[in-house]
Amino acid sequence: MISILTTSVAVLTTTAWVMTVFNALTMRVVRRSDAELVEASVSILIPMRNEESNVDVVIPTVLAQQLLSRSEVLVVDDHSTDATFEKLSQYPEKSVRVIRSGELLPGWLGKPNACRQLAEVASGKFLVFVDADVVLDQQAIAAAICNMQRWDWDFISPYPHELVGSLAERLIQPLLQWSWMASVPLRLAEKISSRSMTIANGQFFVVKRSAYTSIGGHSSIKAKVLDDLELARALKSAGFRGGVAEGSQVAHCRMYSSARELNSGYTKSLWTAFGGVPGTLLAIALLLWTGLFPILLAISGSPWGWSAFLAIWSSRLITAVRTRSSAFTAILHPLSTIYLIFLIGLSWRQKSQGKLQWRDRLIS
Repeated sequence: MISILTTSVAVLTTTAWVMTVFNALTMRVVRRSDAELVEASVSILIPMRNEESNVDVVIPTVLAQQLLSRSEVLVVDDHSTDATFEKLSQYPEKSVRVIRSGELLPGWLGKPNACRQLAEVASGKFLVFVDADVVLDQQAIAAAICNMQRWDWDFISPYPHELVGSLAERLIQPLLQWSWMASVPLRLAEKISSRSMTIANGQFFVVKRSAYTSIGGHSSIKAKVLDDLELARALKSAGFRGGVAEGSQVAHCRMYSSARELNSGYTKSLWTAFGGVPGTLLAIALLLWTGLFPILLAISGSPWGWSAFLAIWSSRLITAVRTRSSAFTAILHPLSTIYLIFLIGLSWRQKSQGKLQWRDRLIS
């Protein structure tokens, strides 16, 4: 039994290391130097709900975008109860068009509904969805669109540099990026429409209007918690080309500012992240085999355990260097694994109890 466990751990950790190295060497990258003048019209779309602390962070960066011949900035205030609308109103209407959200439609979740309203009034050939906590380099959007055109893509998801502060963030956020770097051959994933191999991040997501409209826009994913991932999957399933790119040079973001926020953010979506109970159990098994068992085998005296742990630790370091994320907690990978499994369990528990919420709204 120990031999089987040791062999399986060695195979999985070596595979993860090889995949990480392959992706680090071949993955698409969006750089500032990629930017050239974009002649096509561009709509920058920002959904906001209780984002008063972020208004003066994100709006100046989108207004400062360069190399865009024709652009507009649209923001929807999604029933904020703080000073979000008042702060948005300080910007001239000719610079920032602010929309007051209508009532949440039956069967819709909040963010897809907000994005739908933005897309309906946008006029651009390219739709650029930006989360309210994302800071863009002045040439970020031009660089992303230029790369879409060079690669003949219909959408692109440049993954921002994820800032971290609390220990909880340091344990989980780098683990998220490592998980797809170590498991999905990104260049292959570009060419096929497999749901399991589709990666996306809605913090910074650019799509051609024609492709977006063809799939029915956010109406096709109106009840999806992971709206960014599901939008990319819908586009791929319809035959459109695109994928994730390393975008740490052109965008950064701090998703959560505390352990409490992080727990709430991940709990709302982890129950659906792996496609159901079988997928969740498989994900937990893979986390145990690559995150916890190597160090347990190493402690028990197995040289293969130390080799497996070294493979995972080095793959975490490679990911950190490639994505400019935190390398500090790579050595704490087993703790990160335990924490993530805890969040997965918490998510399923709250889902079964009907207690899942996000932004003060119940997720059915």
